[in-house]
Amino acid sequence: MAGSGTCPHLTSFLLIITAVICFNLFTVDAKHRPMLLPLQLSSRNHSQQRHLDNIRRLLHQFRLPPSTPNARMRLYDDLLSHGYYTTRLWIGTPPQEFALIVDTGSTVTYVPCSSCAHCGKHQDPRFQPDFSSTYQPVKCNPSCNCDDEQKQCTYDRRYAEMSSSSGVIGEDVISFGNESELVPQRAVFGCENRETGDLYSQRADGIMGLGRGQLSIMDQLVDKNVIGDSFSLCYGGMDVGGGAMVLGNITTPPEMVFSHSDPFRSPYYNIELKELHVAGKRLKLPVGVFDGKHGTVMDSGTTYAYLPKDAFVAFRDAILREVHSLKRVRGPDPSFDDICVSGAGRDASQLSKIFPEVEMVFNNGNKLLLSPENYLFRHTKLSGAYCLGIFPNSESTTLLGGIVVRNTLVTYDRSNDRIGFLKTNCSELWRRVQSSVAPAPAPLVSQRNDTNRKVPPAPTPNGSPPNVLPGSFHIGFITFDMSISTNDSKSKLNFKELGELISKELEVDNSQVRLLNVSSKGNEYLVRWGIFPASSANYISNSTALSIILRLRDHHMQFPERFGNYKLVEWNAEPQRKSSWWQHHFQAMVLGFIAALSLSTIGIWLFLRHRRQSITAYEPVASPIAEQELQPLQS
Repeated sequence: MAGSGTCPHLTSFLLIITAVICFNLFTVDAKHRPMLLPLQLSSRNHSQQRHLDNIRRLLHQFRLPPSTPNARMRLYDDLLSHGYYTTRLWIGTPPQEFALIVDTGSTVTYVPCSSCAHCGKHQDPRFQPDFSSTYQPVKCNPSCNCDDEQKQCTYDRRYAEMSSSSGVIGEDVISFGNESELVPQRAVFGCENRETGDLYSQRADGIMGLGRGQLSIMDQLVDKNVIGDSFSLCYGGMDVGGGAMVLGNITTPPEMVFSHSDPFRSPYYNIELKELHVAGKRLKLPVGVFDGKHGTVMDSGTTYAYLPKDAFVAFRDAILREVHSLKRVRGPDPSFDDICVSGAGRDASQLSKIFPEVEMVFNNGNKLLLSPENYLFRHTKLSGAYCLGIFPNSESTTLLGGIVVRNTLVTYDRSNDRIGFLKTNCSELWRRVQSSVAPAPAPLVSQRNDTNRKVPPAPTPNGSPPNVLPGSFHIGFITFDMSISTNDSKSKLNFKELGELISKELEVDNSQVRLLNVSSKGNEYLVRWGIFPASSANYISNSTALSIILRLRDHHMQFPERFGNYKLVEWNAEPQRKSSWWQHHFQAMVLGFIAALSLSTIGIWLFLRHRRQSITAYEPVASPIAEQELQPLQS
């Protein structure tokens, strides 16, 4: 009897699974921005979906090759200037480039479409499906919502602060950049036809969704068995910005501390936060205060952190008690009641001597130490002043945004249901990541840059980027012209500060960046810069030159908004010129000639002086002798 009932039960189970998949495939992204709290969520359906995902994940682990590549990508921008971090993604054939906000709270990747009826002005041109030979629309089917003509699948994402994104769903080749081991992959993404709110006004082009869900870029790559079921983010510090991202498995550092992450609780990545300690003292809070509603959620697309009200008040008071000697000041924006203090100095590296350490204690006993840069942001109008980047949440969910994990490597180990943390220098981490996977250095040739042409990110078969030639020669110097359009025609560009920013973006010494020429008309500037060898070198190494040119070519330099917008007009890499024997010894010859001329001049001067002295001292034979010279000797 038990055996006869198995088949109907199995059939019913499969029907339920199929229904759950169809229901969850294109559900609305339930995310608040900046709070990122869900608009609607069915815990029962979500739990069933996560069970299906677990089964799929176990099958994936059995099929995954022993050694899989990963996509290593650079992060740009910073929290204070933009409120988010972006990465570069290329879509289509030939590739079209986009700056996308890295968002663990979103489950779909989307960019503005050329047909968009209501999209803002963003960093890059809109995606043009007609220009891509590999683009295909995702045709209408029972598993998705469809457009009015019932031809193509659509998506619709609405956020709690009233911004939204909607459009059609397409499939194309997505590339991850020159530093990525992962070759371009076909993936599904959203092509926006309408955006509102912050999504309309932001500088970034769109969103790169890393959350859990069928449309997530992570889930798609994992389902293809091309990467491991894990990804890592590392955000730069208070005054640095940028960072690194890796899609796929990495070697776990032994010092990394982990918290369990429950995939059945909510569609967001959560951790099990138990306590907060300030200056070594535990905040007196009710047990489970960080476990309300969706628990403690990690969201890379949110700028600050939000605690339940009681926890926020206790945290705020504890911090202020430790810095009671500092002066309370108003925040930079009068429309917000920020908690700010002044008198701490401008050097962010010294803040730990003034502000207390904060510890996050997980349920498993592990602790994560937070530096002042993980809960403070710099006051934009008052030097030496800082404000709390922690705010009260009207709901019981705890939300930890990007500020909490600055200079922290965060690994979302989805295959083991855990999230790991390691304090580190994220800018240095990117350099280490980049050097370990960058193609072998090769010489560069000059190239006139067409700002409308998108450069393929995938390396050529021999491993070198498309703008290098075989052979070997040294780079003498690099020049590039950039057109700059400022927002205010009355203010003048600070070229010294801009040069310092360029040196930071290109990762060279400030003394190597030189302003060669400037022409201007109104608020439009045409500026020529030169990158020269370090003072101790005669040429720029091929690896350094390669890094500089790739960043110039791929428009990877990011400047504060006060510098306006820039476009790279032309770059040129000049080989080190081999000097002739005369050029090589010219300086020595000049010095020798000057020395010989000096010696000759001195010799002639001494000869003439001696001759004048001889003529003056000559006296006739019969001349009288001076009286004073005839004094007799005393006997």
